[in-house]
Amino acid sequence: MSSIPPAPPPVPPGGYPAQQYPESSNALLALILSIVNFVVCPILAPIAWVIASKELSAIDAGRRDPTKRDQANAGRILGIIGTVLLTLGVLFIVFVLVIAVASGA
Repeated sequence: MSSIPPAPPPVPPGGYPAQQYPESSNALLALILSIVNFVVCPILAPIAWVIASKELSAIDAGRRDPTKRDQANAGRILGIIGTVLLTLGVLFIVFVLVIAVASGA
């Protein structure tokens, strides 16, 4: 008589086997900071950029969940855009102040 081998364990949703990673993910934090940067506080953009870049490095090193890569990448891109806009805004304010001081003298 032939015996039927047992069925393999079920794969969780998403197609990835359940695996524990030594560090918790900061991808969602980076994404939230980068969104809040555009809505409330532009100074958060560089912080989101740094957190997301560190998250992507940790994902590449295998210390964090690779399913969070899209969130981290979106946080990084929005952080870069926000940082560029923040820099342009500061340069514009400095330019306006220089022109105001020069025309007042």
